[in-house]
Amino acid sequence: MTVYFTAQVKIKNREAYDRYASRFMEVFSKFKGTMLAADFNPTVLAGNWDRDRLILMSFPDEAALMEWLTSEEYKEIGKDRDEGAEMLALLVPALELPQS
Repeated sequence: MTVYFTAQVKIKNREAYDRYASRFMEVFSKFKGTMLAADFNPTVLAGNWDRDRLILMSFPDEAALMEWLTSEEYKEIGKDRDEGAEMLALLVPALELPQS
């Protein structure tokens, strides 16, 4: 079943985050995910949002997401992500709607 990965990012060290971002797609493209959205200026429709970036990705299933997230390649660039930003990340399963 399709799962979604969403991350809300608050940048704390731009140089480190930029190093992470510069290598992200190179690593991500080796896995089964699809980048759906990435925005530095999303429109807030309700509430207060204290983050700098929103990212939304999909994966065919949770195993594919975890393969990417726990890969040695992602762990390596993740050092710069951790130095460069606070990240709130969520795994959200797709809805299974009944067939009509």
